[in-house]
Amino acid sequence: MRLGANLVYQGAGKLAQEAERLGYDLVLAAEGYRADAPSVLGLVAGQTERIGLASGIMQIPARPPGTAALTAATLDSLSGGRFRLGLGVSNPHVSDGWYGVRFDNPLARTREYVEIVRKAMQGGPVRYAGDHFALPAWGKEDAPLHLFTERPSTQIPLYLAGVGPKSLQLAGELADGWLSGFTTPEHVAKSIGEIRIGRDRAGLDLAGFEVVPFVAMQVGEDGADIASAADALRGHYLFLLGVGDPADNFYCGLARTMGFEQEIAEFRERLMSGDRRGAAAAIPLEFIDRTALIGPLGRIAERMQAFAEAGVTVLSIMVSANDTTLDGRLHILRKAAEALEMSGVAG
Repeated sequence: MRLGANLVYQGAGKLAQEAERLGYDLVLAAEGYRADAPSVLGLVAGQTERIGLASGIMQIPARPPGTAALTAATLDSLSGGRFRLGLGVSNPHVSDGWYGVRFDNPLARTREYVEIVRKAMQGGPVRYAGDHFALPAWGKEDAPLHLFTERPSTQIPLYLAGVGPKSLQLAGELADGWLSGFTTPEHVAKSIGEIRIGRDRAGLDLAGFEVVPFVAMQVGEDGADIASAADALRGHYLFLLGVGDPADNFYCGLARTMGFEQEIAEFRERLMSGDRRGAAAAIPLEFIDRTALIGPLGRIAERMQAFAEAGVTVLSIMVSANDTTLDGRLHILRKAAEALEMSGVAG
């Protein structure tokens, strides 16, 4: 198992340089309320030499497929062939509230989107007639989508984010890897079973397929209560669990499947009443513990081993989850590298 790091835009260059020095395989830039992914990755491409770069994720409703392909080709060229395109449909609230795009038929839309992006990145003009995307859409045939970006000849790997069984199967069928937010080793193993169905459908095995979950991490001292380490991550959990309607919030859904339905109901009740402090306190310690890396370094190393045994190929450390300084995030990167070495699963 190798390490990745989910960056923040503040100090992204220094974080990526340190990850590269430490031997990390990959750095990822998210797209959300604070920053877009391509801007951060363009900066990082110019300040690093070897480490892989990935969007984690670029949101499908945020841009037409032609723009996504052009962005991917540009970043791949700027980085000398180090870019990996991570895509996802986001969630219904962001799709509508930010981009004015209906969140209907997400699987079919994703399939068509990936097909167009792949065709464009392979070179040559692209014409496409789908149920959700058409190029050209209004009969103007003289200037089809056609990329002329000079870039390495290797194919740009494409990763898909997914949560439910059907989206996991789609990732297995269409993509070169899977990106995941909150998860556990047990959930990873179950998800890989669904991914395998998609690989079988495409006549492929899992060789070379990347499994890349994102995990928050907070190191505690030996003998310290793990609750104090968990408390440092509550703001991150509060934010993600609080997006939109809890009925279709993916993270709330995961918490319910893990047996925390009552606790999530209490969390949402406090949040909706304006009691953010109380809502953060209501997030179960066990949920944070099972979906993050917290505690002394030896305990974190054991959890890394469990993720590797479940089938993770790149474990990405979310320094974005910690409300700390640049020095604090650099410290997390270094400790994660130490923990991986301790775990005995580095490879």
